[in-house]
This record gives sequence, structure tokens and C-alpha cells, in this order.
Amino acid sequence: MTHFLKSIVDWKLIKNCCRSSMRKEFTDNEASVEFKKKLLISEHSPIRQIEFYWKWDNIKYWVSTEWSRHKFEKTISSQRNDRQGDYDRNAARQDAPVDYIGWANEQNLIDSFRKRLCRKATDEARLLAEDFKIELSKVYPLEADVLVPHCVYRCGCSEPNCCGLWFAFLNWCEESKEEIDLLSIQGRYDAYNKWFKETHCE
Repeated sequence: MTHFLKSIVDWKLIKNCCRSSMRKEFTDNEASVEFKKKLLISEHSPIRQIEFYWKWDNIKYWVSTEWSRHKFEKTISSQRNDRQGDYDRNAARQDAPVDYIGWANEQNLIDSFRKRLCRKATDEARLLAEDFKIELSKVYPLEADVLVPHCVYRCGCSEPNCCGLWFAFLNWCEESKEEIDLLSIQGRYDAYNKWFKETHCE
């Protein structure tokens, strides 16, 4: 469902921007995995240089509206009467198919996916988020790994009525018999991503 159109990921530049903020000279050294994980977890501003462009074809109009609430750029197929023949916008169904192109930086995605990976999101919107995360992880696993639901980020559910995902995750952590440090944000993210892959990618 998710088709990536373009990716801008220059970790050497990002690392040098971080160095510049500490009055250090630019270098040609590659950023280490440890550096990347720390910067993504801390959500420091240089990660905004990471950008992804993607397309969802023939999604329901009301699902595109749900996704349009998030703070990143998007283009959605027009339903205007003057831009297509034999079409009555007043009679258009909410499930009419539209094409959706989004382009967002890494921080935009982190913020948006905290809401859309939650089971409080509609099934249709959440399935798009899950598919995006799966497809992104095939090429950019570290950038995909920080896309987690709000409860994993906060170490608990903040919704008035919990959707149950947090408790399902805790049960998996207990049953896995692994040493998981839930008080560490990296520990929670690592555990969640393992759980996500077991339940969505196998």
C-alpha cells in the first residue's frame, strides 16, 4: 500500500550539524549506528533534515481526511466539480477512492505515528501507519524503529479510555522471558519493535 517516492537521508550532514552546534569542525567520518539511535531517540532538531515522500493509492476519502490532520505536507486527489467531468461532489461518498501523497520530515513522522499506531485510531488509518512502518524498515530500519504508539513513548496510556495496546505489549514483555528495561526509552522501543515484527511481519 505504501510506495516511497523519494528519501532524503544524509547522516553525515546531520552529524556535522550536531558538531557545528558544539563549535566542532566538519568531518568526513560516517555517523555510527549508536549516534543515529541516540539522536533519533532524543528527537534533536537535526533529524528534521531526514525527509520521506510517499504515496497511498485509492484510499478512502475519509481516511485521507483523518491523515490530513497531521502537521506535514500532503496532496490529496481533488473532488472539485470543475476539475473532472461527470462528477457531482455533493453526491460523492465518504469512501470514494483518492490518492494521497505525503512528504514529511522524521520529526513529523514521529509525532504523527504516536497517534496513528494507537488502536484508538480507526482500523483503516492504523493499517496505513503499520504498512508505512513495515515498508520503511526495509530500507531505513533505524528511522522506522522510532515510529511507535504514544503509550510506548510515554511508558503508559494517556487516553481517558485505554485501547489495550499497552497492556498487550506488557503481557508480551512478561511472556518473552527476556530482560527488558521498560524504564529506558531505548529499551521500550527495542522491545516494541520486536513485538511489532512478530505480530505484523511474520
